[in-house]
Amino acid sequence: MMRAFVFPGQGAQTIGMGRALADAYPAAKAVFEEVDEALQEKLSALIWDGDIDTLTLTLNAQPALMATSIAAMRALEAEGITVEAADFVAGHSLGEYSALCAAGSLTLTDTARLLRARGAAMQEAVPLGVGTMAAILGLDFETVMAVAEEAAQGEVCQAANDNDPSQVVVSGHVAAVERAMEIAKARGAKRALLLPVSAPFHCDLMQPAAAAMSDELAAVVISAPKVPVVVNVRAEAVTEPDRIRALLIAQITGSVRWRESVQYMEGAGVTQFWEIGAGKALSGMIKRTAKGAETRAVGTPEDVAAAKAVLNV
Repeated sequence: MMRAFVFPGQGAQTIGMGRALADAYPAAKAVFEEVDEALQEKLSALIWDGDIDTLTLTLNAQPALMATSIAAMRALEAEGITVEAADFVAGHSLGEYSALCAAGSLTLTDTARLLRARGAAMQEAVPLGVGTMAAILGLDFETVMAVAEEAAQGEVCQAANDNDPSQVVVSGHVAAVERAMEIAKARGAKRALLLPVSAPFHCDLMQPAAAAMSDELAAVVISAPKVPVVVNVRAEAVTEPDRIRALLIAQITGSVRWRESVQYMEGAGVTQFWEIGAGKALSGMIKRTAKGAETRAVGTPEDVAAAKAVLNV
């Protein structure tokens, strides 16, 4: 049986995530401690006892979700389940950094600092209120691409996240995104709803953030991953460090091709997807994309024990 370890993106954050793992596994607790040290602040206190609105701020949510995912990964490792138990790793947007860290391509300290910088750069790229994102439900990616192009009218409006066959997110200027919602509904979309985000991610408005991350990524060592990483912007497996670096920069303005990434892994023979970290959002997207796939969430000590039983380690 082939499996993939997949790592969630922004939106999965909850107060208290990862705390049970840290209580049960010293290796998981050490992840939060190292992230705190890397950022020179008690991010763990915010994650476990803070305010959800503060945690949801992009510059906090990104390293926090990564820390929770890697804590879950360290708990699995403590039970004898290493990343090599997967044939591929992949992550949704910021989750790609978690995947690279889990696969040994980035150190935990570098990943935390990169995601803090990424979150800040993405937040600062566009003034508050200028851009937004909206989920379009019930239309396929090609149709939403055409909708976004029609809605742009000289502004930016792009299909940003291709999540599954019935869910695509558009991103861009507020007025253009609102036009896209109306056009989509006229073309048969079941729903079109604005997302509670503070910036228009994964579109051309993020170019300043891409430039900033180019500098940040140039300063870190990227190693060959222990297992291939299926990257967002190409929806294919990559192992070469220089290519990983270039595609992480491209990811800032490029579409998250999650549906195609899942299809790529399914086509390669993956039948089991383990969602490592907070929530189960990716599991739902995967089930709607790869109909016969088995999904498993790994975010609590109980989940880790169940995973250990499945693999008989």
